[in-house]
Amino acid sequence: MAKASVREISRITGFSPATVSNALNRKRSVSEETAKVILECAQSLGYQQSTQLESIQFVLARKTGAILDESTFHPAVIEGVEEAARENGLATIYIRLNYTAPDYLEQVSQLTSDSNGGVILLATEMLEEDFDPFMHCKCPIILLDGWCERQPFNGVLINNIDSAQNAVGHLIARGHRKIGYVRGSFRIKAFQAREYGYRQALLDHGLELEPRWVVTVGTKTDSAYEGMLAYLDTNPELPTAFFVDNDLIAFGVMRALKDRGYRVPDDVSIVGFDDVAYCTVSSPALTTIHVNKRSMGWEAVRRLL
Repeated sequence: MAKASVREISRITGFSPATVSNALNRKRSVSEETAKVILECAQSLGYQQSTQLESIQFVLARKTGAILDESTFHPAVIEGVEEAARENGLATIYIRLNYTAPDYLEQVSQLTSDSNGGVILLATEMLEEDFDPFMHCKCPIILLDGWCERQPFNGVLINNIDSAQNAVGHLIARGHRKIGYVRGSFRIKAFQAREYGYRQALLDHGLELEPRWVVTVGTKTDSAYEGMLAYLDTNPELPTAFFVDNDLIAFGVMRALKDRGYRVPDDVSIVGFDDVAYCTVSSPALTTIHVNKRSMGWEAVRRLL
């Protein structure tokens, strides 16, 4: 016998999962005739609405892949989600949402209409307008590594502003007064917050922000390397240090500096963000902001429950 679920009722009746969910929750937006068909089907299948989660759906929202495709940050977060889910007797289902897919909105509708499955939405690449399809989510949802200004979603994220201020403050404490910023070209919300923290740290210490030391490069290591090479080939007067949006970009920046004859950190110091595994084995080891990635996954599951 087929499992009694919103998706199974949708398949049998031909109505969308969103319509089925609305009917089961007695929403006025569903006509009486449609609601009758859906409720009769649900009754015949022995469907019962549950207040307990049956599974956790870990949803990776891929907009361009410019951040996610090379990231080693997110697998560590996923490990935390898996561990916490297992400890609570829940299965973890992985779903990849691609914004360029022709049926993207239909996928989101199906995902958010079943109240028996909680959603952890990896929102790293999502910008403000990208949250619109999730506004009326029927299931419990937690944003991970992202946030929305217009809708009060619950979320687990990094304190990007304070962390960036701490990174720049570290450079200032080491005697640096000429501090540049290497920014990723895809301005995800985390990068925007880190840029604010960088600027605020300079302001707090009475230092000037020099536009000539703000360099925009690609967000993958190779594209960051190429972008930094192009900048260095203009023979600029360099600052004594750079704060960089994340570690993957920082690795490309370090490689470009070394290829153009600069010594890191003797000539130019670099501070990254995320503390990915490669930081300790790079040459030289990269100074970075540590993020407790596994704990983020655990916290997302705890809040979802």
